[in-house]
Amino acid sequence: MTGPSAGAPGAPPDYLIREATPDDLDAIAGFEVEIARVSFGDEAVTDAGLHHRRVAGALGKPGEITLVAVERGAPGRPVGWAWLSGRTNSLTGARYGNFRSLAVAEVDGRSQIGEMLLAAVLQAADDAGMRQLTGKVHARNLGMRALYRKFGFEATHVTMEKRVPGPAGANRPGRERSSGGGQR
Repeated sequence: MTGPSAGAPGAPPDYLIREATPDDLDAIAGFEVEIARVSFGDEAVTDAGLHHRRVAGALGKPGEITLVAVERGAPGRPVGWAWLSGRTNSLTGARYGNFRSLAVAEVDGRSQIGEMLLAAVLQAADDAGMRQLTGKVHARNLGMRALYRKFGFEATHVTMEKRVPGPAGANRPGRERSSGGGQR
């Protein structure tokens, strides 16, 4: 995507979708911390600096779709964020997109802004030739699950998890975990 977009039909007219820039990293890191909290609760990695560095590596990188939603009157202040990484299936060679993040601040029109972001990501993925998109979402994140369904995503796998005691320090705080599982 190479410029502002009005986004999805029926979306709030006061918001635009644009490519994320390094100037957006502080806001994006805040969204990533919130995604981690929603996804991992007490085990969330909440170090904004770590998220800042992780996302900085994706901005402008080929195959990475990194978009923000902004108010028309404040284009430098993101109110939403979406990230999709291009991947290649190692067995088939097919290109696909791995949905990493989607978050919107508590603002008026939040649902519509999320729809605008997802629509823009889908268009950018289509333009990049990605014919399959995957995304994880925490089982309790009903809002993101509904958004995925609204845009035609279907559940295809279920991840089962069990926690077992391990050696001291095995789950130490600060250990980097992916936040892609908790889009909201």
